[in-house]
Amino acid sequence: MQAAISTSVKVVGANGQISLGKQFAGRQVLVEEQEAGVWLIRTATVVPDNERWLHASGAAADLEQALAWAQAHPAHDEGADDLVERLQGE
Repeated sequence: MQAAISTSVKVVGANGQISLGKQFAGRQVLVEEQEAGVWLIRTATVVPDNERWLHASGAAADLEQALAWAQAHPAHDEGADDLVERLQGE
């Protein structure tokens, strides 16, 4: 099922901006200039470079395995005092 195509007229303000409507407030968009005066605007989710590895194949399985391990091995502070003493003695 194809969504209905909607056309509206917008005015570019003196500061060079247009409003797409409150439903898009805070969203990131890609603006592609396909030719002079022709723009394609699409909503997008931008992935920071340092998080790109999370979207690589296999990363989801590795994360699931790590989360399962973390749940099976709860954090504790046993031996923390000894470790602090050893580090301070260096």
